[in-house]
Amino acid sequence: METKNIMIVGVGGQGSLLASKLLGKLLLTEGYDVKVSEVHGMSQRGGSVVTYVRYGDRVCSPVIDKGEADFIVSFELLEAARWTEYLRTNGKIVTNTQQINPMPVITGAAEYPERLVDKMCAAGFDVDAFDALSLAEQAGSSKAVNLVLMGRLSKYFDFSKEAWLNAIEVSVPAKFLQMNKKAFELGLNT
Repeated sequence: METKNIMIVGVGGQGSLLASKLLGKLLLTEGYDVKVSEVHGMSQRGGSVVTYVRYGDRVCSPVIDKGEADFIVSFELLEAARWTEYLRTNGKIVTNTQQINPMPVITGAAEYPERLVDKMCAAGFDVDAFDALSLAEQAGSSKAVNLVLMGRLSKYFDFSKEAWLNAIEVSVPAKFLQMNKKAFELGLNT
């Protein structure tokens, strides 16, 4: 099997590491060779965080180059737009429509770009944009955006729902398990 590439992008503190851990466990359970690599920006200060998840029969490197990502999963809209050059032809962007102002916007040095989903679509990107934050809050916590996004991403894979739920069970602390399963279900069924 040709190696497949998933980029998970967002802002520090949004849960991208748990999402990549969950994906890694799912893919290992399904019998793939998996490499996961985290690239920090200013993650602890609300800066960009990028995680690469690569899987296939044999994966030699954890790094995804420009034009190689089959999926970009984005926790924040501007981060989705920022990484589009990494998407391969016929790749897909799954993004939360939440907007988190970066430091230049906060300080007044720049404005948050308008109509980013329209601009990405106009540039030829296949974008699945939705309000994952509202669904996470409906599940019980704004911090469950990561599981809402994993639920939405699961629509594009042939893995069983049970396989995804098993990966959630081994990745999420028991006290948050039901809320995270609900978040996953909301992402899957919306």
